[in-house]
Amino acid sequence: MASHYYFVIIVQILAFISLFSVCFASRKLNALVEEPQTQLLRYHNGALLNGRIAVNLIWYGKFKPSQRAIVADFITSLSAASPTAKPALSQPSVATWWKATEKYYHLANSKTPLSLYLGRQIIDETYSLGKSLSEKKIVQLATNGDRKNAINVVLTASDVAVDGFCFNRCGTHGSKSTPVKGKNNKFAYIWVGNAETQCPGYCAWPFHQPIYGPQSPPLIAPNNDVGLDGMVMSLSGLLAGTVTNPFGNGFYQGTSEAPLEAASACPGVYAKGAYPGYAGDLLVDPTTGASYNAHGANGRKYLLPAIYDPSTSKCSTLV
Repeated sequence: MASHYYFVIIVQILAFISLFSVCFASRKLNALVEEPQTQLLRYHNGALLNGRIAVNLIWYGKFKPSQRAIVADFITSLSAASPTAKPALSQPSVATWWKATEKYYHLANSKTPLSLYLGRQIIDETYSLGKSLSEKKIVQLATNGDRKNAINVVLTASDVAVDGFCFNRCGTHGSKSTPVKGKNNKFAYIWVGNAETQCPGYCAWPFHQPIYGPQSPPLIAPNNDVGLDGMVMSLSGLLAGTVTNPFGNGFYQGTSEAPLEAASACPGVYAKGAYPGYAGDLLVDPTTGASYNAHGANGRKYLLPAIYDPSTSKCSTLV
């Protein structure tokens, strides 16, 4: 996994170019590299998520209602049938970006399509497990969501420390087995932290000056919230990894403990023309000056990562 030391960054870049990277399923700012060109992510014959799946948001710590709306609108935007989407602002859209994951389902010969929808929102403002969380506690929080046909997303506030946060990851995903009506079921979970005060240069680039590497002026965040816009960038990539490799035996490269997945195969790439230290030729809002590449529900704009296209062996971007 990446660290804050420069020599590890160099090793990580070389490992990615050789396509033997052991990157964790997390968004890493400092792995800004060129698009992979040679081979597909290997399918390990495991199940992908399919059918109607609820995305439940578990808010841990203090978040403003306006901040929760940024993420909730993003989840709603994943569906092309979003009733709140404005046709004049629909393209390039979050829903179009998400359709890139369908190619993995075609390769796996999946007969049942996937449909994500915004499920429950669970708010824990009392820090019930404290302000320092281990991976075990993250999983414990994730079990508060649905335990079948669900992705439970734990979002931790800016004053919550999580093992590995800001040192080698901005978020992660996994799965948990749990009994439901006498049967053992697995549900998928994601954790993403708000890096606004702890490490915005690591987890919220390009909306903050990077910690290491080429330095360029930070871009303006589309929702005027560096922490939450950074969380959406991480969450979107982790969602792509979750549905295409939910249980550790789907599409990935490398080891199952440290897989390179659909979005983590394209770190630092957000638009055409991307190179180390430059996110790409993004769209710019003429009124706010904010940079983005996708339109969402309720007039939202987001910056979403490239997704590895298994049909072309290249990173696919919206713009």
